[in-house]
Amino acid sequence: MNHTSPAATPPAVTLSPVVAAPTAVAAALHPGDTVLVTGAAGGIGRVVVPALADAGYRVVATDRAPFDAPAADAVLVGDSRDPAFVGSALRAGGGPGASAVDGVVHLAAIASPGQVPDDQTFTQNVQGTFCVLDGAGRAGVRVAVAASSFSAYGYPWAGRHLSPAYVPIDEAQDPVAVDAYALSKLAGEQVGAYTTRRYGMPATLLRLPFVGTGDRLREAVDRTHRDPAASRQELWTWLDTRDAAGVVRAVLGSGVTGYHVVNVAAPDTTSDVPTAELLARYHPASRVTRPLEAFASVIDTTAVRELFGFDPVHSWRTGDALDPSVTALAEGARLTRRPRYVPAPGGPARPGEFQPVRSRQSEQRC
Repeated sequence: MNHTSPAATPPAVTLSPVVAAPTAVAAALHPGDTVLVTGAAGGIGRVVVPALADAGYRVVATDRAPFDAPAADAVLVGDSRDPAFVGSALRAGGGPGASAVDGVVHLAAIASPGQVPDDQTFTQNVQGTFCVLDGAGRAGVRVAVAASSFSAYGYPWAGRHLSPAYVPIDEAQDPVAVDAYALSKLAGEQVGAYTTRRYGMPATLLRLPFVGTGDRLREAVDRTHRDPAASRQELWTWLDTRDAAGVVRAVLGSGVTGYHVVNVAAPDTTSDVPTAELLARYHPASRVTRPLEAFASVIDTTAVRELFGFDPVHSWRTGDALDPSVTALAEGARLTRRPRYVPAPGGPARPGEFQPVRSRQSEQRC
């Protein structure tokens, strides 16, 4: 007698619905359009929100914990890894039948390694990027911008001395990531590519270096001046926070379609030592593909200039980027517009008093 047990029935798998081939979309945003900004309470987000409001956009600002955003039209509190929260945020806090926002700026992330264990750095960053960009594509959002990082090349957080194969570093240079943060940013870039292929949504990932203004930038510049070796793995790169907001505006209003990864950086370094001397001293094996005069940056920003017409305008060498007062001004400290009131679930509506919406997972960092 054959006592062989019948094969177990495999568990049912729920598949995503088939998505029709993407069609071309009108990517350029205009004043009056609505933009969702995740990570709005972060160092970059606090400047992006008022910059977009000043440009005439309606802004929906989100972060994981309660925060003030006087320039925003609506403020929502929740976790970018929560699809239900993201779905609501993509409809500006409205119900399932509400219209989607026009654009998305995804800034929420674990901003550097070491804040949480490596597995959480990777999974939280990638999951948040997937939930936001995939949700945006499904909702019919017209254009998305997300923060990647210069760290995606693998140098700043390597924990060892690595040198680029060549400088200036352009987007074609192969990454050499050996840390979880860099790997999470590379994976996030692939999420962007996926959403463009699947939904046709234009997606641009910005490889940003150290970003700062005022005292934060001054500390970085002073550290480099005391010891250039302290910034050797960052390759002395930087960007003013207002210019980070500027490139976001440039992408949203450009009308450029497709998927793009672009370097964004100031045209110079944080050092008072000429770039050629820095490279000879700290990265002698790196091949120099074109002359780097004076204090020129080692990052090639040709792509962001040619695609989006963007060039940074703020400089620490003139003192413009080091003035402590510019931080408060950039974050909209003088703006008096209050966010649109969004009642919390089950809470009483009190016109004129802002009450942020919370999700069940709002205490976790996105």
